[in-house]
Amino acid sequence: MQPLPLEFLVPVGALESVAGLLPLVIFVLVLVNFGLRVLAQRSYESAAEEGDDDEALSRYLPLEAVNVLLVLLSFAYLVVHPHAGMVLSVLVLGMVLSDFFEYEARRVEARNGMELERPNSSIVMSVLVFLYAAFESVFFLIQPYWTQII
Repeated sequence: MQPLPLEFLVPVGALESVAGLLPLVIFVLVLVNFGLRVLAQRSYESAAEEGDDDEALSRYLPLEAVNVLLVLLSFAYLVVHPHAGMVLSVLVLGMVLSDFFEYEARRVEARNGMELERPNSSIVMSVLVFLYAAFESVFFLIQPYWTQII
């Protein structure tokens, strides 16, 4: 059997051994992301009230760390399950990009003395990632009903 081209860069055997846990870990990280998103918004609001300019706001490091972990885990899931991993990776990357632009929008609002809005696009993308991660991780619960329909 020919080795995969990625076998020298990524430990495919190790990924295959934890392939069943990856969707569940991603699902839990998405739930953690929801909680950190609320804490980040509170942090941004309190920093905007204290500071005079947009430099008072700084990125919320725990949220950024969870975002990086979600990207890395979705790429690992892409290696093990190409179709589901591609869908999940695209959704996670969309969520990270929307987080980036929502943070920049908060800085503009703080600089202009406006009230900080909720990060609506990030919330929508997080919900989409949550729904797909939930589908992938707890599909075994609905599989008997799903196979009866299809």
